[in-house]
Amino acid sequence: SCCLFLYFISSEERHLRANDREFNLSFKYANNAIKTSKYNVFTFLPLNLFEQFQRLANAYFVFLLILQLIPQISSLSWFTTVVPLLLVLSITLAKDLSDDITRHKNDNHVNNRKVEVLINGELKSEKWMNVQVGDIVKLENNEFVTADLLLLSSSEPLNLIYIETAELDGLVSNRFIKYSISILYISGEVRCEPPNNRLDKFTGTLTMRGETFALDNERILLRGCTLRNTEWCFGLVVFGGPDTKLMQNSGKSVFKRTSIDHLMNVLVMFIFGFLAFMCTILSIGNAIWEYQEGNSFITFLPRADGANASLSAFLTFWSYVIILNTVVPISLYVSVEILRLGNSYFIDWDRKMYHVKSDTPAQARTTTLNEELGQIKYIFSDKTGTLTQNIMTFNRCSINGKSYGEVVDFAGQRVEVTEKTEKIDFSWNSLADSKFCFHDHKLVEAVKSGSPEVRAFFRLLALCHTVMAEEKTEGELFYQAQSPDEGALVTAARNFGFVFRSRTPETISLVEMGVPTTYELLAVLDFNNVRKRMSVIVRSPEGKLTLFCKGADTIIYERLHPSSSKLMEVTTEHLNEYAGEGLRTLALAYKDLDEDEFEKWKERHHEASTSLEDREAKLDTIYEEIEKDLLLLGASAVEDKLQDGVPQTIEQLAKADIKIWVLTGDKQETAENIGYSCNMLREEMKEIFIVAANTAEEVREELKSRLLGKKSQVVEDEKVDGEYGLVINGHSLAFALQKDMQLELLRTACMCQAVICCRVTPLQKAQVVELVKKHKKAVTLAIGDGANDVSMIKTAHIGVGISGQEGMQAVLSSDFSFAQFRYLQRLLLVHGRWSYLRMCKFLRYFFYKNFTFTFVHFWYGFFCGFSAQTVYDEWFITLYNLVYTALPVIGLSIFDQDVNDRWSFQYPQLYAPGQLNQYFSKMAFARILLHSCYSSLVLFFIPWAAMCDTVRDDGKDIADYQSFALLAQTCLLIAVSVQMGLDTYYWTAVNQFFLWGSLSVYFAVTFTMYSNGMYLIFTSSFPFIGTARNSLNQPNVWLTIFLTTILCILPVVAKRFLFIQLKPTINDKVRQAKAVPPPLPRKFPRRRISTRRSGYAFSHARGYGDLVTSGRFLRIPVKSRPALFPHTDTMHTETLDNKITY
Repeated sequence: SCCLFLYFISSEERHLRANDREFNLSFKYANNAIKTSKYNVFTFLPLNLFEQFQRLANAYFVFLLILQLIPQISSLSWFTTVVPLLLVLSITLAKDLSDDITRHKNDNHVNNRKVEVLINGELKSEKWMNVQVGDIVKLENNEFVTADLLLLSSSEPLNLIYIETAELDGLVSNRFIKYSISILYISGEVRCEPPNNRLDKFTGTLTMRGETFALDNERILLRGCTLRNTEWCFGLVVFGGPDTKLMQNSGKSVFKRTSIDHLMNVLVMFIFGFLAFMCTILSIGNAIWEYQEGNSFITFLPRADGANASLSAFLTFWSYVIILNTVVPISLYVSVEILRLGNSYFIDWDRKMYHVKSDTPAQARTTTLNEELGQIKYIFSDKTGTLTQNIMTFNRCSINGKSYGEVVDFAGQRVEVTEKTEKIDFSWNSLADSKFCFHDHKLVEAVKSGSPEVRAFFRLLALCHTVMAEEKTEGELFYQAQSPDEGALVTAARNFGFVFRSRTPETISLVEMGVPTTYELLAVLDFNNVRKRMSVIVRSPEGKLTLFCKGADTIIYERLHPSSSKLMEVTTEHLNEYAGEGLRTLALAYKDLDEDEFEKWKERHHEASTSLEDREAKLDTIYEEIEKDLLLLGASAVEDKLQDGVPQTIEQLAKADIKIWVLTGDKQETAENIGYSCNMLREEMKEIFIVAANTAEEVREELKSRLLGKKSQVVEDEKVDGEYGLVINGHSLAFALQKDMQLELLRTACMCQAVICCRVTPLQKAQVVELVKKHKKAVTLAIGDGANDVSMIKTAHIGVGISGQEGMQAVLSSDFSFAQFRYLQRLLLVHGRWSYLRMCKFLRYFFYKNFTFTFVHFWYGFFCGFSAQTVYDEWFITLYNLVYTALPVIGLSIFDQDVNDRWSFQYPQLYAPGQLNQYFSKMAFARILLHSCYSSLVLFFIPWAAMCDTVRDDGKDIADYQSFALLAQTCLLIAVSVQMGLDTYYWTAVNQFFLWGSLSVYFAVTFTMYSNGMYLIFTSSFPFIGTARNSLNQPNVWLTIFLTTILCILPVVAKRFLFIQLKPTINDKVRQAKAVPPPLPRKFPRRRISTRRSGYAFSHARGYGDLVTSGRFLRIPVKSRPALFPHTDTMHTETLDNKITY
């Protein structure tokens, strides 16, 4: 039997045997089951209640309940606390249960997927959760990869494995495999690195039959990928379940809390202290009163044995703790949950965030973070699949000095290309790709008329590449390109009559204008990041030798023959125009070769390619020798297609003073191109800093040279002269994130309008987000679509997943999700701003009405001998927050809006107050406290003065405690209701119903509870018999209510009037301008003037020309291939392309 042996030198290593479950189980490796849920049937109730009572307010109300059960100090009935507490706990229990049931369903769906596992020489169907480390599994086309696998064999004739990594990063990649073994007899040992989160790294060696082969990440197929265009493949499970790199990158679920939540905790602690202060004042007053006046009452209120002024003061303290507990009303937390849930539904139901094409609505996956959406200062975005569609389209080209691709009308004026613009009919070409679109008919006419330059242009595109062609049925071609850019160019050549059909290591087969033609492939001068060009040398059927070259225009221009100088000038103008439109440009050139010259060069090339020292440098020198005196053909322009509305969204968010950082795994040049395309980087910027050093000291020097601000531990926003941009690559970022350098990085970045980090790993993405969170007093949002964005999404205050694609890992870890990046501006500028405004208004009003309610009790203490008597009826105290004022404030908090959504887009500056915490802060809380203190003084002393020594119009006395209590509570309710009316900007039928309905309910309940019937049935519970009809039929009572209300709201109205006139806010200005409706946004074609030409990016890694010409992975296609089982002869060790892009 064959022995499979992996070895990895490490302090910790994974040791397993293939096909030996008993041995592998002894190490207790994690199986393939995943678990993202928090509770089970037995732990849900105790664990959830434990979590809820960790919230200080809930524990406080349990403490209050215990106090109320002690007769000596209980001044209120127990039901005033139990009913609200049970309501809060029940609502939270139901919400958490619903969330966890959803998580259980998702886990079960994944864990119960089926896969075929090789057990005792037979393939058996197993659930994913039962797959063990060391098992050999068989995957079939379009199946998800079960676990992290070492690839063993494939069904493909060319030994290709095609995988889609949408679950990981939204990309599609190809893999070549090379070695083969019989999977039936694998019984060797495996030693490899321990589980880790490095998606781009795997280390080990394979020892088989005395031979040793290096194993790296290219041999590993990660969980989360999908098998495409491959009938089957076999793999050995190396990591399972929570040990897979996908789950290792998911990170721990963090309970996120908003900045308002954190502020609330601080305020609640202050309120507790303030409550203790008030109770202490009143208890001291009680001790003084008992000492001075208490003896006068002993005759008819005898004291208990041992009772004295000190004991009375102690008991009074706790009695007032119960009475004044409404400064921290438990209904606040119920209302906050309802408010957040309501605003979450508005996001879910928003049709303007619904993507019709993918049938994907927006979704608020977390209901506790809505108001934080109105405070975002920094957005961290992935690029591929988030800003771009990862679709390249051939848009323009310049051939022999003539530009093609622009559509003009009869007057010669440029016409914007839309879906209605007439497309070229490629029906004359039976092999054309039906999905390819082009609109300039002049190019087709030039091809058909036999223009030699145009035909040479497309012949170059059809020959100079490393694309693989797949033709499963006659005439149906599928191109597998190592990057979308190459695929777009080869597809363009295909549609214009130069069809790349197949290749072998020695030949390239084309169909040129319907005529099959085979070129002999003599050499591939491959692309890399230094050369920035690629060339092929081919021999035509006529025996003519030609070198075709494509690359960055600056590189090609340096190698042109002087005869191309005039053409170069014209082509440069065209390149500038294309770059101005944000397209990615590429220059094309060729050279006819002499046979003798080529043979001599070929010998030198062979020597360099077999050299053991400095092979790369020698090959580059050899390539330079032949890639000179080229003749320019023209240039191509490809659009890296952005998602719809990306530039406009970024522009709107920038106007709202939101800074956007792009964190991408792409190479620097590609990232810069996208930066320009979506208006993050602009030509008018004063300077764009590039940090690309390879050592810590060099990075430090580059950052210091850019650093203009002062040094301090707290990084504040600094004003700089002009706009700057920053581009930093992954190597430099790794050094810059070190503790001694990260503040310099952050200061430099914060002075820049746009920041792009390229070639970053998932871990670095999270580190950048954490750096800003730690040192900036700002709210962060991360948005992405792949598993490589999960850590970043979980680290940020708000995580947004792009849904509607096959990759759903980011969505499952996110707080909000939608299908397109452009919906982000509506999420923030409309829903986020409204949610923040509503929450702040809710909190201001809620604290105002409850402090006012409580302070009246405080003032009354000075008139009742500090006896802890309530100023209101007990039933009013119970129903005040639960019934009388609950619905109006919820209506205000769910439906209110200062301006509508169109005005919110028209004036993005309206977003700024949220970033600065202007609507609710410690200072705002202090103002509420003072306002409540004033209102409570009015609400107590005006009714007190009005009732003192007052009689009815029939001469009867109404100056009793119950009449005063009724008047005080009626004044309070009407005053806070009018105050809420002043705070309401947007009236709806629901608001009106809640407000007037609550007042009606108050009077209905009052007259019912104070009736004779209720007193007769429940004498002890309803003692206020006849009070309502005795007091509320008196004109002086209503005059007192009117006067009290006017005095309460007069300072508020006066202050607002003066501030609007003298110091108006942006909201005031916009609301005053609302008389004129905002103009509809005008749409302009995206076009910018630029002198910068984007260098074309061939791929994210070195090309694969050596593999294309080596023949190591290519076989002669056969008509049929026997099934793999029970014997196969292929095993994976070579790859065509990177699986994951960083």
